[in-house]
Amino acid sequence: MDRLKGKVILITGAAQGLGAAQAKALAREGGSVVFGDLADSHGKALEDVIRSEGGDAHYVHLDVSKEQDWIDCVRDTVEKHGKLNVLVNNAGIVIKRVAIEERTVDEWDQVMAVNLRSVFLGTKHVIPYMRAVGGGSIVNISSLAGIGQSQFQEPAYATSKAAVRMFSKVAAAQHAHENIRCNSVHPGPTDGGMLHRFLSDPASLKERLKRVPMGRLARLEEIAAGVVFLASDESSYMTGSELVIDGGALAQ
Repeated sequence: MDRLKGKVILITGAAQGLGAAQAKALAREGGSVVFGDLADSHGKALEDVIRSEGGDAHYVHLDVSKEQDWIDCVRDTVEKHGKLNVLVNNAGIVIKRVAIEERTVDEWDQVMAVNLRSVFLGTKHVIPYMRAVGGGSIVNISSLAGIGQSQFQEPAYATSKAAVRMFSKVAAAQHAHENIRCNSVHPGPTDGGMLHRFLSDPASLKERLKRVPMGRLARLEEIAAGVVFLASDESSYMTGSELVIDGGALAQ
């Protein structure tokens, strides 16, 4: 249970759902976890849960679309723990699918601000601190929507997640010489994630699972396990890559 012992980890969008599962898994493996979100009551409750299980966790209010929030959060993390080794850019939103010509500019910009700008801002502000300690690992949560099954995707979400994939490769290539790794994770439909907001009825879920050869949703723990791997030194020769955890969806 010490795969992340001695590592200071910052993760976003982690008060609930997939992010919370990741925060728990990272702390369980010995990491000192700082996690941010806008849902303060859920965040504080999760902090208590992780600490009650013997983990080291601290919740902070963080709007990932705002640069000053990132500056404050990263600075405070380093002041509290003395360093920063891992960043997990998990925060994201999805909106109801409509035809492209019906999507408003404000809706498009909101998705890009949360799903894409946040990844840029987080990466920008952790690089100097990772450089100072001889390297680090950046894990960006993308989606299978960022790679394929385009006929079925909501355009803004899919575009933002595809951009996260490419940004991860650019960051990896440009900072590999500093031992700063950057990889993207591409989950398929996940039980307990954002999917249930739009697939709440059994018929819709059954139809969605037709595009997953394994025929089921991913468990939160299955996605979190991939994040732990990329955050740990077990993946030390892996950068600029996609870790696809999708039940075979992209193999179709």
